[in-house]
Amino acid sequence: MLIPLHDENPLRHIRFQYVTVAIIAVCVAVFLYQSTLDVRAERVFVMSYGAIPAAVFGLAERGAEIAAIPPSVTLLTSMFLHGGFMHLAGNMLFLWVLGDNVEDAMGHARYVAFYLLSGLAAALAHAGLDPASKIPMIGASGAISGVIGAYLILHPKAPIKTLALRMIVYLPAWVVLGLWFAFQLINVAMTPNGAGGVAWWAHIGGFVAGAILIFLFRKRDVTLFDRGYVPKSRRRSIIPNSE
Repeated sequence: MLIPLHDENPLRHIRFQYVTVAIIAVCVAVFLYQSTLDVRAERVFVMSYGAIPAAVFGLAERGAEIAAIPPSVTLLTSMFLHGGFMHLAGNMLFLWVLGDNVEDAMGHARYVAFYLLSGLAAALAHAGLDPASKIPMIGASGAISGVIGAYLILHPKAPIKTLALRMIVYLPAWVVLGLWFAFQLINVAMTPNGAGGVAWWAHIGGFVAGAILIFLFRKRDVTLFDRGYVPKSRRRSIIPNSE
């Protein structure tokens, strides 16, 4: 896997990525709360607020102990729960590196709607393949996959500082994110039922949703596919001479 660390892609329409930071803060706060629970209490918490496909589709009843909210609402709450520190850290790193530019392309309010819709699409892609499953799905990776899909459409040429094979290199976004998506497809082909506890179809569903929704949610003056992008090394040479 290639791990993005930073992108050289300045904000153009907003001053700061308030929504991205707020999502990260909520996910971290929920994880810290989970960490305070004992094993039984954490299981009840995850079963209550994670998305259980059989409950979402009305194929199974939840016990009174875990029926804190309607099953349909868990499609949203599940996006803010995580199964461990590395699960949280990996998701938040991708969101931190890529989310600011996607938020920049839409504005704060539209970005909230985009993020939640991408997460919903991801959850339904996973749940729809095994609607009778009673295993709760948790994590922000589906929604963040939507951010990845949108970023790839917006900024395929943007250089991303990447950890690859213990080396730090700069690669264009289309390489880093394209290989990420290829990795999801390979794992779906090898483990179609999500073996290993990873909802690969959620990643694919979220990615496709984000790549489509960016066309609807971007601001009118935002170009796609880095049209007009000039590599940093060439920027000085094309500055027009002053008269």
